[in-house]
Amino acid sequence: MTAERSPIAAVIALGITQIIGYGTLYYSFSILAADMAKDLSWPVEWLFGALSAALLVGGLTAPWLGNWIDRYGAGRIMMAGSAAAAAALVGCAAAPDAATFVIALVAVQVASNLVQYGAAFALLVQIAPRAAQRNITYLTLIAGFASTAFWPITSALHAQMSWQSVYLVFAVLNLAVCLPLHAWLSFRRRGQGQAASEPHQHVEGSLATAVRPLGFALMVIALSVQNLLSAAVLVHMVPLLSGLGLGATAAVVGTLFGPAQVLSRFINMVVGINLPPLTLAAISAALMTAGVGVLVATAPSIAGAMIFAIIFGMGNGLFSIVTGALPLALFGSDGYGRLQGRAMSARLIVSAVAPFALAFAMAKIGISWSLAFTMLLGVAALVIFAAIGRLAGRP
Repeated sequence: MTAERSPIAAVIALGITQIIGYGTLYYSFSILAADMAKDLSWPVEWLFGALSAALLVGGLTAPWLGNWIDRYGAGRIMMAGSAAAAAALVGCAAAPDAATFVIALVAVQVASNLVQYGAAFALLVQIAPRAAQRNITYLTLIAGFASTAFWPITSALHAQMSWQSVYLVFAVLNLAVCLPLHAWLSFRRRGQGQAASEPHQHVEGSLATAVRPLGFALMVIALSVQNLLSAAVLVHMVPLLSGLGLGATAAVVGTLFGPAQVLSRFINMVVGINLPPLTLAAISAALMTAGVGVLVATAPSIAGAMIFAIIFGMGNGLFSIVTGALPLALFGSDGYGRLQGRAMSARLIVSAVAPFALAFAMAKIGISWSLAFTMLLGVAALVIFAAIGRLAGRP
């Protein structure tokens, strides 16, 4: 049996839409938040609370979106998502009051599920199941530049115009760039005819049917726990570093995180492209746990904080690949959209509560003890991945 060729054009097209999708719908928010809060006459904390609520609603809708992906095809869903994202951004920009703005913000997060990694991974599985793990790695490498591109783009635009105008520009990007690319991907997928559904192209999961319910539960718990570690630390990275005595250098240290993510994905692409996803998951969790451990042990050392940012960033970079590749490896390509939607729902809900949870812990038990607790989350993920490995080893 010959291996499937990677659809390079499709991966590049998806990479462009992921950069725009994450850049316009996620990374831009923190830069525009202060002016948004000012116009709404809200404290900034309330605005981020609204974002958490929107993320929570987005997480609750993810299982239905996964079912739609399996039923109608990921390409069509991403087309609809581009239009919905543009409409939601316009809704935010035109909102006459705070209540309408929050409703539009919820719509932004729901639309995000239609166009970001969950849907993109499913599309790669539908296009070329046997090449999907390799293609997911390629895609995350390209999309890793979303923050690098859109933080300065958003800042430059906002220096010249209001946040409402920035959102209108971003709406045009989703309509003029992402929607046509998703349409092309959708028609490309349909143009393959029956070839994409031939049995030899399907991927069989490594878990036996009898243990799949337990295996799925363990996988969701492990990924959610690791996502809690990731989201909590990333949202609070600069305050964490400042609170540990790093002062003004905290923001500089934080800039190492993005390149470290891309570096780990590049290394995986070059030397670890055929690494089993379960092994990659364990490496990712171990790196993130070790990174936090270095920070706790060396604070307030600047060198130690830099090592933390690099190690943690590399682990988080691999984690993005794991979330797409592990469900495919364990459960196969049939029904991948539904499985991805259910797993993504748990991760998004955890992401919504993570910032508050760590902030509460830091206020009650201090930064060092809070970080020690996050290390336990990483250890728990490692233990669960080991348990999944034992399940996969059963006949």
